[in-house]
Parts: sequence; structure tokens; C-alpha cells
Amino acid sequence: MSLNIWHPFTQHGLGEPIPEIARAEGAALYLADGTRIIDAISSWWVQTHGHCHPGIVAAIQEQSARLDQMIFAGWTHQPARELAVGLSDFLPETLEHIFFSDSGSTAVEVALKMALGYWHNRGETRQKLLVMEHSYHGDTIGAMSVGARGVFNQAYAPLLFDVGTIAFPAAGAEQAALDQLEVFCKDGENRPAALIVEPLILGAGGMKIYSPAILAQMAAICRAHDVLFIADEVMTGWGRTGTVFACEQAGVAPDILCMAKGLTGGVIPLAVTAASDAIYQAHFSEDRAQMFFHSSSFTANPIACAAANANLAIWRDEPVRQRIDGIIASHRAFSERLEHRSGISGLRQCGTILALEIDDNAGDYMSDLGPRLLGFFRDRNILLRPLGNTIYIMPPYCIAREELESVYRVVEAAIDHFGAS
Repeated sequence: MSLNIWHPFTQHGLGEPIPEIARAEGAALYLADGTRIIDAISSWWVQTHGHCHPGIVAAIQEQSARLDQMIFAGWTHQPARELAVGLSDFLPETLEHIFFSDSGSTAVEVALKMALGYWHNRGETRQKLLVMEHSYHGDTIGAMSVGARGVFNQAYAPLLFDVGTIAFPAAGAEQAALDQLEVFCKDGENRPAALIVEPLILGAGGMKIYSPAILAQMAAICRAHDVLFIADEVMTGWGRTGTVFACEQAGVAPDILCMAKGLTGGVIPLAVTAASDAIYQAHFSEDRAQMFFHSSSFTANPIACAAANANLAIWRDEPVRQRIDGIIASHRAFSERLEHRSGISGLRQCGTILALEIDDNAGDYMSDLGPRLLGFFRDRNILLRPLGNTIYIMPPYCIAREELESVYRVVEAAIDHFGAS
């Protein structure tokens, strides 16, 4: 008997085709028959430098022949130590400690546990977590709990814990969101432990964008009321918003920062939760009961760490920032082409991410337009995966100008086809 694969975020009952990719290179995926597909969403937001970058491939090959896996509880290895040193060139100097895990969801789980453990070990009862409306932080239980409630997690509601939710700081409603955060932080009887946000842009929530100034004000309110500030940079990190980390644009150094996806160039799973010394010191004790109770079997896997070190080398040695600037400029030019188009709304850009809505009555993730758009792009050999009626482009930084132009032309064709329907 052969087993059937159950794909993520896939309703198999619809019978939609599932193409098989045979190989990949740069910004392209290839079917077995040689059909070339432009990867315009970085294979679900992970690829930064392109598929099969030779530097990362070589690092993985070399490391796998030397040390493939070992326990990280009470032991260490050179690739992890090298990565800790290398990350110090990219992180705020106040984030002095890094904790390894396996994915964005687990990086968030680690951050939440760190925050709650911080207050517990200090002898303070702080258990309430604050979140932003429309946010998404992953699909494990803690990560779902601090994300928006809806179709993503309604079946699992009994497993989720309560949180305090501030409104998304949409244009014209920023002050209301800030005031709401202030009220939560001033609640003496139920003072929150932490606020967790996706800085500058909410990914799965619909590519919703807010300004660095608002991010800075949210962090300042938390700081003024001694509430921990957690930045979920799993998607936004490693250049997506135009800077290595989105928080840089707001001049914000969070108490805890989560990263994954682009940490290894998007080649192999690895995550890091970076924390301030105060968070670490709250768990530092001769009392074993105050240690940080979290791990997985593959914590700081040497092969994954080697890939991450190769990623850092690419950032140091190759013109990554110039490539990012090129995508930003191309997106701006394309936006100008779309400004007066009918059938679309919400045209917006945050760094290398460009998003818009095809006008549609449903207007949410479950819009029937989503699968139709997906098929439209697939039939034209472009990998774009709309969020309902929201089309977004988030390419790897190596994408060539002509490849990006091909993506733009197909998006324009989709607007012409669906925007008038």
C-alpha cells in the first residue's frame, strides 16, 4: 500500500493540480519536463539569495561530512559558536543571547515562554500577552493563540489561551491603536507580560502595512510601562522590508526578536530567538527549577548552522543590499503603472514586498478568487500564491529584471481578467 501525501494549506477535496518540482536554481523552479517556473514568492517567503546558492550548498555538503547532528543540551559545536558571533554583526547589541530552535512557530513559542518565565522567575504575576489585530505568528498552539482568531484556527479554539488585542494601526486610526495599547499597559490588576508584533507588515493577515513611526511608539509605550516588546521578524527579517530587520527602520531594539526563514537563506530549517541580558539573567540561577525549559532534538543542528553561516557570508561578501534596492525600485515603477488601473485597490509596498487587492465581494482569505488566481498564475508558469483576493510579490533577491518584468506582466493580465469580472 502506498501512502498519500497530505499537503499543508491544501483542500484536497477540490482536486486542484499539484505540480512536482524536479530541481531549482536561482529564482526558478523546474518541472521534470524542463518547464521553467519563476518563484515570485521565494517559495513561501524563505528563499533570499535564490535556490541552490553554491555557497550555501557547499557549506551543507562540507558540514554533513564532518558533523551531522548532536545533542545541544550541555554540549556545543563550532558552527553554532560561529553563528552566534556572526549574528552579533546584524542584531542590536542589547540582544546578547540567542536560543536556537527549528522554525518560525517554535521561535515564537520560545519567545512567549521566555517572556512568561522572565516574570515568573522575578516573582511577579504577569501572564497576559498582547497581540495586534490580524496578526499571524505560526500554527503551533502558543503561536496560534497570539494570532488572529478565525478560519485558520476556529476548530482548535479550546486549545487556545486568551490574549489582549490592540487594533491594527491602519492609516487614520493609528492613535486609537496606540491609546488601546496604553490602556492595556496601565492595567495595574492585569498588567501584561509582553506585546508581540510583526514589525511594519503583517504577512498572512493580508500584507497589511504600518509605519516605522508607529512601531517606535508602540515600543516606547511598552518600555514606559515595563512591558516586554517581542518582534516577530520571521518573515520580515533578512531584508524583506528593505533593511536586514524591520525594527531597524524604527530605531527599535526589542527585548526579544524571533527569526527563521531567511536565516539559512531559506535552504534548511533553523530559527533563533534573540533575547536581552535581562531575559537571560531572569533564568540564570543555581536553582535548576529556574532554567529555561525548552528544547528539541535538532536544536542548533550543525548542518543548519553551517547553512546560516554561509548566508551571513553572502550578506557580507555579495551585493545583497544593492539587489534589494533594485527590487524596491522595480516595484515602485510597477506601482506607477498600476496607479490608474481599475479593478484593484490597496496598492502598497514595504521594501521588496508589493501587494494589492483584486476587487472582489468576498475580500478575505476564503475568497473563491484565491484558487482561481492561483491556477491563473500556475498556468502561466509563475509561482504566486494569493491570500484570498490579495496578490503579493515577494521574490528572491537574485531575481533578474526580465524575470520580475515577466511576473509584472502576468499580474497585469490577472487584473485585466479578474478585475473586470
